[in-house]
Amino acid sequence: MRILVVEDEEGLADSLRRGLSADGHWVDVAHDGHRGLELVRTAPYDAVLLDLMLPGLSGYEICTRMRADGDPTPVLMLTAKDGEYDEAEGLDCGADDYLTKPFSFVVLAARLRALARRAAATAKDPATLQAGDLLLDPAARRCRRGARDIELTARELGVLACLMEQPGRAVAKQDILDQVWDTPHAIDPNIVEVYVSSLRKKIDAPFGRRSILTVHGIGYRMAQDGG
Repeated sequence: MRILVVEDEEGLADSLRRGLSADGHWVDVAHDGHRGLELVRTAPYDAVLLDLMLPGLSGYEICTRMRADGDPTPVLMLTAKDGEYDEAEGLDCGADDYLTKPFSFVVLAARLRALARRAAATAKDPATLQAGDLLLDPAARRCRRGARDIELTARELGVLACLMEQPGRAVAKQDILDQVWDTPHAIDPNIVEVYVSSLRKKIDAPFGRRSILTVHGIGYRMAQDGG
């Protein structure tokens, strides 16, 4: 993969560069937010490792601008913050995954491989899913309600696809984990709530809809008419 590392701690950035290069990846490094945004806008990457606390532009701002540009490149956020609200904010601005410092390089490399597999699997699936006026094209990573496009992260897209593939049926949190996450046994099923909350803010709230319904004690259900 071609990977962009945006990290202002030069020692950590160099360690990531050497480790990822040793794994066979092509790695570019930026030490501030403005340079990171410049690189991501001028070169194609398979993944971006993005620190949150950066000089110039924060990781939140970079990710938000990427998604506003229509850039679907998977983003793995790296941060010293470990609160659930910080994680939710990162996901809301468009990140696909979140890793708290200090972290194991082995875990980071596995997360990157998981992002790459999900992106590849999405590209191979040509089916367009529909619930009322809500359309999801996994292959194009495109979601639309009516005439309005909705930007989704790779994992948000995966969760929504899991629900839209079974309209009207209750889908357990664990089933969503098993389908969307590559290491579901190591993850608290309640993380699904974070992604569902983020999806509701994007596909329902702006349109006055309720398409993702909570099924208490089980999980979630996609309304067949799209809400």
